[in-house]
Amino acid sequence: MSSAIADLSLAELQQRFRNGDISPLEAMEDLLEEIPRRDALTRGYNSVDAEAALAAAEAADPGLPLGGLPIAIKDNINVVGQPCTCSSNILTGTYTSPYDATVIKRLCAAGAIPVGRTNLDEFAMGSSTENSANHTTKNPWDLDRIPGGSSGGSAAVVAGRSALAALGSDTGGSIRQPAALCGCVGVKPTYGRVSRYGLVAFASSLDQIGPLTRTTTDAALLLNAICGLDPADSTSLPEAVPDFTTDLGRDIKGLRIGLPREYFVDGMHSGVRSAVDKAIAQLQSLGAKIVDVSLPHSDYAVATYYIIATAEASSNLARFDGIRYGHRSPDPANLLDCYRKSREEGFGDEVKRRIILGTYVLSSGYYDAYYLKAQKVRTLIRRDFEEAFRHCDVIASATSPTPAFRVGEKTDDPLQMYLADIFTIANNLAGICGISIPCGFAEAGESRLPVGLQLQGKALDETTLLRVAHAYEQSTDWHRQLPPTVSGAHRPPAASC
Repeated sequence: MSSAIADLSLAELQQRFRNGDISPLEAMEDLLEEIPRRDALTRGYNSVDAEAALAAAEAADPGLPLGGLPIAIKDNINVVGQPCTCSSNILTGTYTSPYDATVIKRLCAAGAIPVGRTNLDEFAMGSSTENSANHTTKNPWDLDRIPGGSSGGSAAVVAGRSALAALGSDTGGSIRQPAALCGCVGVKPTYGRVSRYGLVAFASSLDQIGPLTRTTTDAALLLNAICGLDPADSTSLPEAVPDFTTDLGRDIKGLRIGLPREYFVDGMHSGVRSAVDKAIAQLQSLGAKIVDVSLPHSDYAVATYYIIATAEASSNLARFDGIRYGHRSPDPANLLDCYRKSREEGFGDEVKRRIILGTYVLSSGYYDAYYLKAQKVRTLIRRDFEEAFRHCDVIASATSPTPAFRVGEKTDDPLQMYLADIFTIANNLAGICGISIPCGFAEAGESRLPVGLQLQGKALDETTLLRVAHAYEQSTDWHRQLPPTVSGAHRPPAASC
């Protein structure tokens, strides 16, 4: 079994600090002792700076909003003095961050302590964490299966009890999908709610940082700290930040839950469909009104996303040229050869695939046919959500059409991998908020795997989103279930993994 500290939620540990039951330093020592044993199974971390974490814990003030609470950080968010590898060979061993991302500054100002760098698909490009240049993270519910991506490391350490909470980033579902597959809570805030300054850019008009936690209360606590206007980010919204915990515990009687017919289609795993149907019935039993809505341009979301996201990735990753920072090829013949070899050696296959596609859709003669058209379709998708929210307060669906698939199952079929995010991508295109919460399990072979319920809310209405999610969470016990790696019932990973 895991240690007492590793089993706690952020809110529970916070209460123990304030009761004087344990000090932040004692809690950190306990957690750091637990991480190597627990993470040996899932491999959710890329690195852990124990010395820095212990020093921060010794100086921690439990009276601050997040005083002394340890938070794992996805390895594409800059923390001063620590590596920021993006799980890529182009940055691993060559780059140490000279500054803190705005979210790190805000967490630390609230008293939280960054602990460890979590694994991800290289430059956040993937849905399984198999694209990491470091290693493949495993799902705590079945070590033969993927944890989702790209924030798979963050989801795995939270679900596997080697972290109490973590930060991730979500460009097309990269917080919500791994949260669903690992059985934890993942929030993608409204675009602009959280500063992107210090997040290594993948697709700048889509990226958003958010929390992965065990409970909706913990997610609300982290959002309180990290949201807000940041002059360093031109896309940051000048909107007041409410206390996201205020409406937790309020009933949901009379709230309208919209069911988009385009998200309840043939091809979903039967266990996923069953769990989501039961979750919707549970919301109805809590007093919510179920209404049908339509998102008619949903069929175009995946194609639109993979034009816009790759175009922006092609532009953003041009900075990794072997000259300014990062990996530089040791024996180039000339400057052009330095660019070519450094990028060839530093980037993995999926990153190269997306750079090539993005460069193509931005190229002369194709810009209007692809990128400009995709932006027009994006507008239609956003209008679909605006129209749907005229008839409902929250939209409900599955987060992922299937439970976690096996390691290696889809690596040779990029299109099938891209379709894993079919229910999450439109949210990023529209810029609205979303959350995934545990809602049951699906049987897959010999495995019992978590299913996530996705709730999507109007832009800047995270309060209602969390209210509905919390009401459902507190009426069930899915979030309290322990994966086999924690309960001691895990199987050893297959030799092929």
